[in-house]
Amino acid sequence: MNKKEKYRFRDLLKTKWMQSALKLAIIASIAAVLAFWMFHFFDISGSQFFADTEEVFLEYGLLGIFIATIIAGTIIPLGSPALVAAAALFGVNPIALIIVSTTGFTIGMIINYALAYRLGRPYIEKKMSKNDLEEMTFVWQKWGWIIFTIFGAIPVLPVELLAFVCGFLKTRVLTFIILSFLPRFFVFAMLVYFGQSVGIWLGIA
Repeated sequence: MNKKEKYRFRDLLKTKWMQSALKLAIIASIAAVLAFWMFHFFDISGSQFFADTEEVFLEYGLLGIFIATIIAGTIIPLGSPALVAAAALFGVNPIALIIVSTTGFTIGMIINYALAYRLGRPYIEKKMSKNDLEEMTFVWQKWGWIIFTIFGAIPVLPVELLAFVCGFLKTRVLTFIILSFLPRFFVFAMLVYFGQSVGIWLGIA
């Protein structure tokens, strides 16, 4: 039995890049829970700081989210899930927020794809180690678009890195764009709903 036949999803969870993503997700989740609890405990909804923040989000939120999600769709993590949830909490139009954030993230993914497609392995190995590239290429060859869709639908998983692999292997660009957009559309829709629910819990909405 060769390596591909033996490889299971639990083996994927043991990889360095996956463990780093999961650790970051745990830290971010704990920080978010603590922040929401403090907002609720100290009742900041009536404070001037809250009013100023809300005004900024309502006036510049969509543009800021669009730029942030483009960057987050590349290799630079900016916490786009948290930004989208926060924008929903502060009352940014939910439909526009979902469309803008999904489009921005997809553009970022396309940038990764295009750079890897044009510049190849030397460029990719500046963004990730040779071992990580080999591991992710192996993961792609085993599960293909299925694993790409799963990564896209779970915010904590590094789908941005898989975009490099897709470009490097010159996978079908139309399929890549569709499967970059649709799972993240679902993710951002759920985050907008979550942000609105938190707003109700905090007494904002």
